[in-house]
Amino acid sequence: MSFRISHHPAQDKVARITGGFYLGFILTSVIANSLGHIGLGTAQQMYQKIVANVWQFRLALVVVLISAFLFLMAAWGLYVLLRPVNRDLALLFLLLNIVGIAIECASMFPLISAMLQGDGASRMQAYSAAQLEGLAYLSINVYKTGFVTAQLFFSAWLFPLGYLVYNSKSLPRFLGVLLILDGIGNLSWFIQALLIPAHPAIHYPGVVVSAIAEVGLAVWLLVKGVKVVDVGV
Repeated sequence: MSFRISHHPAQDKVARITGGFYLGFILTSVIANSLGHIGLGTAQQMYQKIVANVWQFRLALVVVLISAFLFLMAAWGLYVLLRPVNRDLALLFLLLNIVGIAIECASMFPLISAMLQGDGASRMQAYSAAQLEGLAYLSINVYKTGFVTAQLFFSAWLFPLGYLVYNSKSLPRFLGVLLILDGIGNLSWFIQALLIPAHPAIHYPGVVVSAIAEVGLAVWLLVKGVKVVDVGV
């Protein structure tokens, strides 16, 4: 029995589309953070953005929701590519990704609440400026807790994903290792943010690994595609 690695046009196309979705997710996440500090921004940064430029904050909300959609499409593409390696593990990482995205999208509603509290149409005139500010900060902090909670599922999906990439023979093994390390980094962020929020520097190394792993996977899929292992006798 012999193994032959070859390019398969259909899977190559899926890989490149998946890479495009993944890269689009990364870019839109960066844009949303730049426009409205949604994602990695502090509660103060988000509140100041709402007060100073609510239209830009609205745009950031739209962009971050598009980002979530692109991430879901990227996860589906990875499921299609990696299910021949192990269908059960591929389904597992897809489901974990879906739960994480659902939590992240649900966490946007408190941000919408914070944004609307300053709108005259919301009939919040009975509250003083200080009360409205306090309510806005509460809503933003609820969002941040929901966003961090989603990281538990976003860390968990990276372990089966990394394992399948490592064993796929169609993608470089170093990407699989980086994705598993990325999962550890995201898990440390989840634990740090909920248990020891006063020490955010703990998760900084994980952010660097995450950037390398996920940008690396997206660019590789988009530029190089995948190779298919054919089995011959």
